[in-house]
Amino acid sequence: MALVVQKYGGTSVGDIERIRNVAERVAKTYDAGNDLVVVVSAMSGETNRLVALANQVSEFPDSREYDVLVATGEQVTVALLAMCLKSMGYKARSYLGSQVPIVTDSSFGKARIKRISDKKIHADLKAGTIIVVAGFQGVDQDANLTTLGRGGSDTSAVALAAALKADLCEIFTDVDGVYTTDPNICNDARKIEKISYDEMLELASLGAKVLQIRSVQFAKKYNVTVHVRSSFNDTAGTLVTKEDKNMESILVSGITYAKDETKIAVMRVPDKPGIAARLLSPLADANISVDMIVQNVSEDGHTDFTFTVTKSDFKKALLITKEAAREIDAKDVLTDESIAKVSIVGLGMRNHAGVATRMFETLAKEGINIQMISTSEIKISVILDAKYSELAVRVLHDAFGLAGKDVRPE
Repeated sequence: MALVVQKYGGTSVGDIERIRNVAERVAKTYDAGNDLVVVVSAMSGETNRLVALANQVSEFPDSREYDVLVATGEQVTVALLAMCLKSMGYKARSYLGSQVPIVTDSSFGKARIKRISDKKIHADLKAGTIIVVAGFQGVDQDANLTTLGRGGSDTSAVALAAALKADLCEIFTDVDGVYTTDPNICNDARKIEKISYDEMLELASLGAKVLQIRSVQFAKKYNVTVHVRSSFNDTAGTLVTKEDKNMESILVSGITYAKDETKIAVMRVPDKPGIAARLLSPLADANISVDMIVQNVSEDGHTDFTFTVTKSDFKKALLITKEAAREIDAKDVLTDESIAKVSIVGLGMRNHAGVATRMFETLAKEGINIQMISTSEIKISVILDAKYSELAVRVLHDAFGLAGKDVRPE
């Protein structure tokens, strides 16, 4: 008997018929002799609907009340799935995040998990009950309801798998695995059978929407094997697991892109120690994450300081940055909301030269200008005009041979 955690995303539980299909899949796994914990998201489109309501009330909704509102979507889904399983003759019980409990900090909208109690769930599992947990939710030490950020149900599932010492965590979604790039852009995108935690971390952080980045961080930290697969068929998906020696033989594993980036440039900043901190610290205090940063070469004692944030944080980040720019006597603050980030990721990039050259030459041949560059051991990211993002993905996918055989180091 194995302990399995399964997570079903919004499209998998998008209507009553799909919830019934999920119940049948859950029942099949249970009937095979497994203990089972099921984590579900809100029905597709529901969280967006709730967010829209909040934005109609206020341009900057109170963060605590925002969490109270958007968490209701998952409460509906857990109840419906538990009802469905009970109607089929199975013992089932729904849990909200606060009932597990999944204890988080108080960073509303982006709460981080501090600990998870396993006592209630293990007791119910021992009694033969199928547990259905609301993803995305937690509770802070003052009993305030919190949410883990968009895509947080993935994090809920992997964190529960780690806390319960589950044998496997299955993430069911509307795609049947992790692909070399978005199949909607490249028809010849290929499904990856196995990918390392580090590669998946980079892909998730750079725009791939298959898994939320924090879920991969949990999986890596606690060595949870994650199987990403489709809820609409029984095809094997992609295993996200620890690195093995064969993985480094592949130069580039995937190409990803993100269109939710915006650029803020602070012009003519006094070039002296502490200025970067004075610009970025207020953003950190507001729980706004900065992605790419570029500072130009100093001229006449001044420099330009440019960084990117997500579209959802843009308005607030711009207000904060303008205030900080006034305080340091910067000349101006310029913005660009029509940008995209395109990235290549692969373990094989660690020890092989020429990858960046191939990437930049490929983009140059298409007349695509690079505005910003960021690198790590296993990824290269560039900021470019949003209208070229899909073209960039396609030509890079071809340049690194991802449609056919893996491109290996020469």
